[in-house]
Amino acid sequence: MRPEIFLTRRVPDLVRVELERLFELRRHDSERPPTRAALLDRAAGMDGLVTTATDRVDGELFDAAGPQLRVVANYAVGVDNIDLEEARRRGVVIANTPGVLTAATAELTIALVLALSRRVAEGDRLIRRGDPWILAPTFMLATGLEGRTLGIVGLGRIGAEVARLAAGLGMNVVYSSRGPKDGVKWSFLPLAELLAEAHVVSLHCPLTPETHHLIGAPELGAMRREGLLVNVARGPIVDEEALVDALKGGEIAGAALDVFEHEPEVHPGLLGLENVVLVPHLGSATYEAREGMGMLCVEALRAVLLEGRLPPNAVTVE
Repeated sequence: MRPEIFLTRRVPDLVRVELERLFELRRHDSERPPTRAALLDRAAGMDGLVTTATDRVDGELFDAAGPQLRVVANYAVGVDNIDLEEARRRGVVIANTPGVLTAATAELTIALVLALSRRVAEGDRLIRRGDPWILAPTFMLATGLEGRTLGIVGLGRIGAEVARLAAGLGMNVVYSSRGPKDGVKWSFLPLAELLAEAHVVSLHCPLTPETHHLIGAPELGAMRREGLLVNVARGPIVDEEALVDALKGGEIAGAALDVFEHEPEVHPGLLGLENVVLVPHLGSATYEAREGMGMLCVEALRAVLLEGRLPPNAVTVE
């Protein structure tokens, strides 16, 4: 018999067809996630799982699936939804989808920076409300990006691509990470110095216990008053309550968020602010990226279940 796979979400047809060709596929055919009870029930007896960033993969799920579970392919580059230590202890291979979403997420980051700095969403809302307006020398003035400093927090694949694109717009780039990186032309700064210097702070670090609320009230207070904050990484990296207070108090000039602390819920204090751009987790939402992510999941399942080898995108293994 072919290995059995449970897919927790609707995926592009190209990915679904390939999964059906290789495996006995069981799937939750919806853009909405299965309930926790349904996830635990349908994982039972599976050899492999394809999960998304909103599915909690932990000991309870491993128990529900059973000891034959050999691989979990996470349809995301982040793995903060997975108990990696528990997977390692049980010998379950965890794979993610690095690389294929780099360009898409970096493009969205730049789109958010431009939308925020040039008041694009604010202007769109003004017109849709039917507010009167006319071209005037002082109407809806904004700030250009050329010569401004972009501070990147987390210079991985996505952060580096954002730096490259921003440099093309004439921005100066600095970055903060666990330490300076070899062979990088951008200037390294400790986080406190980056926050004080950058006109735009863009978050690209993974969510870990150390980065939870990495940006809170003290960090927001350290930013420039004309500073902008962009988050396309993970919502809980930012303390949203502190962010609302900083925006209302004029401590920073604006924020653009693709991810949220209690996603999909959005802090109500953000909704009425004109100096905020909000989008529903669209970082990797291109046809090319989502198909590429899906095919990386397929290849990870194939490697472990059909070929008895580790995939290149394995995150943890016994």
